[in-house]
Amino acid sequence: MTTNEKKIFSAMVEKTDHPLYYVPLVWAGTLVSRARKEGRIRDDFAVKTIMDELNNLRIKINGLISYDWISIPLVYTQVVSLAVYTFFVSTIMGRQFLDPKQNYPKNNIDFYFPIFTMLQFFFYMGWLKVAESLVNPFGEDDDDFEVNWLIDRNIQVCCVCF
Repeated sequence: MTTNEKKIFSAMVEKTDHPLYYVPLVWAGTLVSRARKEGRIRDDFAVKTIMDELNNLRIKINGLISYDWISIPLVYTQVVSLAVYTFFVSTIMGRQFLDPKQNYPKNNIDFYFPIFTMLQFFFYMGWLKVAESLVNPFGEDDDDFEVNWLIDRNIQVCCVCF
């Protein structure tokens, strides 16, 4: 980023609270157009390829910002947690065996290990934990992406090169 571009960017940052990730991409598109006019890029196909890549980068950055900006409402996670836990409490109560000493009519002894109930438990609890991690995918846990570190590193690499 040149000194003049930094001044323009700083002035834009002061005027708005919205992310300005697209401004350097617009400048890069302008440089590509200028390079084509000056003959530094030989054909229009190369210009289109570069512009498509810049557009893909803009789309991916926009998606990343929207994941960080728009969070899942808290009530969704509460409802899912309540539904899963209620299901398992009712399953524990509903799938108990009947005591054969009570002589219930047409009662077979059903002492068994509930394999499918255990599989349901593991799958549903796994899905619940995945859903909880989706609330903040770029969080502070050890398993989460360290987005801030990646951004800081990329900024440092860019500043060292220029």
